[in-house]
Amino acid sequence: MRYFAILCTMLLLVSCNREPAVDTAPGPDRIVRLSDSEIKGLDPQKVSDLSSLRFAADQFEGLTRLDARGEAEPGLARDWQVSADGLTWTFALRENLRFSDGTAFDATLFPTLLQRLRAPETAAASAALFGNIQSVQAAGEQNVVVTLASPDPSLPALLTHPAMAALPLHRIGAASDQWTSDRPMVTSGPYRLAGWKLNDHARLERNPEWHDEPAPTKTIIWKPMDDSLSAMRLFLSGGADIAADYPASRHQWLEDNHPAAAHSVPYLGSYYFAFNTRSPPFDDRKVRIALSMAVEREWIADKVIGIGNIPAWGLLPPGLAGPVSARPEWADWSRERRLSAARALLAEAGYSANNPLRFEIRFNSSAEHRRVAVAMAAMWQPLGVEASLFNSEAALHFAALRRHEFALSRSGWIADLPTPENFLLVHQQTNGAGNYSGYDNPAYDALLAQAIAEPDSARRQILMRRAEALLIADMPILPLYFYVTRSLVAERIAGWEDNISNVHPSRTLLIRQ
Repeated sequence: MRYFAILCTMLLLVSCNREPAVDTAPGPDRIVRLSDSEIKGLDPQKVSDLSSLRFAADQFEGLTRLDARGEAEPGLARDWQVSADGLTWTFALRENLRFSDGTAFDATLFPTLLQRLRAPETAAASAALFGNIQSVQAAGEQNVVVTLASPDPSLPALLTHPAMAALPLHRIGAASDQWTSDRPMVTSGPYRLAGWKLNDHARLERNPEWHDEPAPTKTIIWKPMDDSLSAMRLFLSGGADIAADYPASRHQWLEDNHPAAAHSVPYLGSYYFAFNTRSPPFDDRKVRIALSMAVEREWIADKVIGIGNIPAWGLLPPGLAGPVSARPEWADWSRERRLSAARALLAEAGYSANNPLRFEIRFNSSAEHRRVAVAMAAMWQPLGVEASLFNSEAALHFAALRRHEFALSRSGWIADLPTPENFLLVHQQTNGAGNYSGYDNPAYDALLAQAIAEPDSARRQILMRRAEALLIADMPILPLYFYVTRSLVAERIAGWEDNISNVHPSRTLLIRQ
């Protein structure tokens, strides 16, 4: 009898320390989303991985927020005004803003948020994104004034980043890093964290104090699923509403069997190889252009990759600085004409059958990267080019790029923000080790600086395109295709809009009745 009493007491204690059993399957008022990795942290200023940032965006709102199309719209601010020189932005807050615990806040919160973001003890990985912001000040209780070092028409998009969202500094001051242990967690956005079981699921419920209309779906369940094949199987069995990825090898099967569910969409990312322009043979522009001319991009995108990627001759994805991506004149020539022009360029550079061009293609370990490297080497054989292959794991690969220990190497860029300069600044000499190719053209740098200083959006875009055209004319990189995102979305989900930023806030999703 005594043993039985002790056992009951132990069970009671265990039950008090565990979250009650929660249904984590799709339901009539519950959407289940599969992320491609576990949440790394709950403090929006201390995380940088995509899964954590998506999760944070469901809970924390800034002066602006992203809509279903991935575009910036008013958030905690109802509107904003910009000075003629593009350097001063004044955001007018909505009335009676409150955190989810009922604590009111006003414009005086935002200067302190920037201070915390930049404090060394915060160690914010995203702090550099806000480097163009000179100051954030409160003008009374309802206006937030943001002053920039240079004009930036994309500031509303930047301020959607969770790192500059309204955080409950009153809880952070009282509980320090333990503030994220609150259940429910104190938030400023449409949802608040009600429960988190590591490596299993996180449960979000509506924030009762959110300024907007209640989010259409009561409960959002996020589940980590780092194996995309397992995620696809769970989705197809009805165990999830949305999967953040699926295997590239299953793309055609999904297109044939579940066309309404599979979404393959152009993304803010460019896949390219970088020439080392610091030394022969690729210090010679003629050699770089010749090799680029001989590459069949459509064949690589369609046959080698085969998941809907768009062939690329330029750096900027379509829709970022215009409806179509840049293309050199020779992109529309026949293959025979391109090969003939390439042979002539190589001959001018001193290469022939008696002195063939030889170099090594470096890539990080991946079946996809290897297939692309093999395909390019084969495409260059008619030019008498002898290209060998070398692969290494990712850490070693990118360390070699930073040390400039390569001739031609797999690279690419996925943007932090949907802006042309986020791609173009990478290739400035001032980017140091991050400028893998070593591209150094003062005219390019000057044109890019002019674009960044231009407050007018239309003229700014024109200058960005000119900078891209100059970059591609010099060809320090060999663009091949633009990335796509792959998602699975159940037919019962409405509100999903495919977009180049791959942004799909939970507050914009609803369940079809």
